[in-house]
Parts: sequence; structure tokens; C-alpha cells
Amino acid sequence: MVKKNLLNDIKARPDRFYRLPSDVARDRRFSDPERLEILKAWAGGTGSGRVAEIGHAIADVERRLAPGEQAAQ
Repeated sequence: MVKKNLLNDIKARPDRFYRLPSDVARDRRFSDPERLEILKAWAGGTGSGRVAEIGHAIADVERRLAPGEQAAQ
């Protein structure tokens, strides 16, 4: 439950928890699908000047996902 709450808090304001989008891709607390959730929430946020960086981080995580995991998203 604690991890789920943390994930929800991070998704609400990823820029408060991570300096760079690539930091999300390296966060060992979360699985790749959870990292994608965070990055997609960051991309959907308004006023983010890091659209390209977020896109690269999403692509990096998606490359690591097995085809079955990606389809579950």
C-alpha cells in the first residue's frame, strides 16, 4: 500500500521527485510498467519544458519491456 501511495504521489507531480526524466528510468523502486506510468503522467502534465527528454525516457523504458508487458499497458 505504501508503494502504491508513493507511486500515486509521484505521478501527481513527477518533477518534485525527479530532477530529470531519465532519473525515472533508473529508479529501482519501480518496475518498467510503473516507470512508464510516471513518465506518461509527466508528459501529460502542463507546462513541462522537457517534452523531448520525457519522450526519450519513455522510449528507453519501452525498449526494455517484453512484448507481453507492453501490451498489458
